[in-house]
Amino acid sequence: MLEEAPVSVYEVGLRLRGKTVLVVGGGSIAGRRVPRLLAAGAHVRLVAPEATTTLSDLAASGELHWDRRAWRPGDGDDAWFVLAATDDPAVNAAVAAEAEARRTWCVRADDAEASNAWTLAATEFDGVGVAVHASGDPRRAAAVRDAVAAALRAGEIAAPRTRTARPEGGSVALVGAGPGDADLITLRGLELLRRAEVVVSDRLAPQELLDMLGDDVEIVDAAKLPYGRHTTQEQINAVMVERALEGKFVVRLKGGDGFVFGRGAEELDACLEAGVPVEVVPGLSSSIAGPAAAGVPVTERGVVHDFTVATGHVPPGPRSLVDWASLGAGNGTIVLLMAVKNRAAIAAALIDGGRDPRTPVRIVESATTKNQTVRECVLSDLGVTEAHHPSVIVIGAVAGRGREL
Repeated sequence: MLEEAPVSVYEVGLRLRGKTVLVVGGGSIAGRRVPRLLAAGAHVRLVAPEATTTLSDLAASGELHWDRRAWRPGDGDDAWFVLAATDDPAVNAAVAAEAEARRTWCVRADDAEASNAWTLAATEFDGVGVAVHASGDPRRAAAVRDAVAAALRAGEIAAPRTRTARPEGGSVALVGAGPGDADLITLRGLELLRRAEVVVSDRLAPQELLDMLGDDVEIVDAAKLPYGRHTTQEQINAVMVERALEGKFVVRLKGGDGFVFGRGAEELDACLEAGVPVEVVPGLSSSIAGPAAAGVPVTERGVVHDFTVATGHVPPGPRSLVDWASLGAGNGTIVLLMAVKNRAAIAAALIDGGRDPRTPVRIVESATTKNQTVRECVLSDLGVTEAHHPSVIVIGAVAGRGREL
């Protein structure tokens, strides 16, 4: 028996900015397709008696126009593209037939064979878009799309930029790399890192990320070791600005999120004052990711409804801007960063402020990495419990409810 020949299609990218797209049906399929249409700049007109919460929210915010009724002939008169996505095949067929008569491309979500256009399984990374079809088999197309996307992100498929692709002049991206595991950097952060000509990296940024960079990328070590070798913030600011003014694209790669005790604001100010274009890419902060990696929620229903993140690099006293007495008097979760050296003094200040000496504590060291270590104690023993940099210290009832992961 001969196998059926694959369906031939002509792949094309539609530039829909400013053009009307008719979407008939307000269910889950429309809910998945509409955000992509909006991202492409289309004017989406939704025709459906009911719609998902996502679609109704988009309509309420004015991002799309919603006619709350059943489809009627003529609804697609002004449409450049049509999506028939109701749960009634007869309605979808009527929508597609009208579009065909008007020579308008229409995707039937319920019947690929009867559709004169297909929505391809698409992904985008670092300015490269990839769309896949598998002769009408959406699951197979999605599987190939996901494999290509993973290979692009891992650098297994090269997508080099030409010299002309770089905009005139230099710029800086302040990228938070996440709490430790290289996989936890955001897609945007990874995309910009792959474009970098200069990377200014600190010691808490996942070093595996640097291994994927080309040999022509300049890597500037901006390590700030606690109580050891130290690069001043002024030096870091200067090298970022200097390289950008030379016309290069600079990524400042920082562990966690640069705007959570990371002096990212100072780096942002330095770029703005020098007239250097700058983008901020938030990172997953260790203040929340660290506890989560150890199975500790910073808040939990019925247990605690607030949490405070504080830096412990300055001990309690006149130099500290933290109101330790108020934290001691409260019952919310306390998350401490950079507090290993001063943990004994901090524990004493919290107890003096009223916090129970038996309050549970968890110390999460090297969170999210293969070297992650979790230690438990109570507040009165925090000063004598082993702890090493980098550690996140969690104080409060939730620390006693951590799950073993």
